[in-house]
Amino acid sequence: MIQIIFRCDDYWLVNKPAGMSFHAESDEVGVMQSLANMHPGVTFYPVHRLDKMTSGLLIVACNKEAAATFGDKFEKHDIEKRYLAISKRKPKKKQGTVSGGMQPSRRGQWKLTQEAKNFAVTQFFSSSFQGNRVFLVRPLTGKTHQIRVALKSVGSPILGDSRYGGDESDRGYLHAYALWFEWNGEVRRYTCLPESGDGFSSDFADFVSTQFDESLLKWLSKK
Repeated sequence: MIQIIFRCDDYWLVNKPAGMSFHAESDEVGVMQSLANMHPGVTFYPVHRLDKMTSGLLIVACNKEAAATFGDKFEKHDIEKRYLAISKRKPKKKQGTVSGGMQPSRRGQWKLTQEAKNFAVTQFFSSSFQGNRVFLVRPLTGKTHQIRVALKSVGSPILGDSRYGGDESDRGYLHAYALWFEWNGEVRRYTCLPESGDGFSSDFADFVSTQFDESLLKWLSKK
């Protein structure tokens, strides 16, 4: 079930479940079709997407004008995004920036290159929690598998992300946690803690609230 976080005439903000594809796959209903089935009186326009394993905040526009505006905002990187991730493995450095070109690799993977083509930039901060590493991630670009590749490159593949060497788990532990953007002259901020997965427990939610709130607000104030 897709949870509605916020709705207005221009857009809805939903909490995408982990394991649901954006578009339909074989006999599985994707996010867009599921929303259409749940709310047949509303026309939805996709403006960005999340990987199948990723849960969390997703914007869908409700008219062509809003879809075009969001498209422009995403193209200009005017929408700030924050993700939460868990890894079993300690990174090479606690915080930093991963940058490089993104190139298709084998078995549906992507890899980092030293080329400028399809350039991706990802900032991260990590902390220890119950024997795992928890990451707060800020993607400055929006490339396919960008965060998954970035964390693998620092030695911390995401828990449950078997495609990139993550330890086996009940789900892929990547969650779209926060969005921040300006709409009609007003700054709008949204957060949504993960609800599914053994690793995303109530203790984890408390940890995020105490450990990352200040960092999140500081990052959200930067452009």
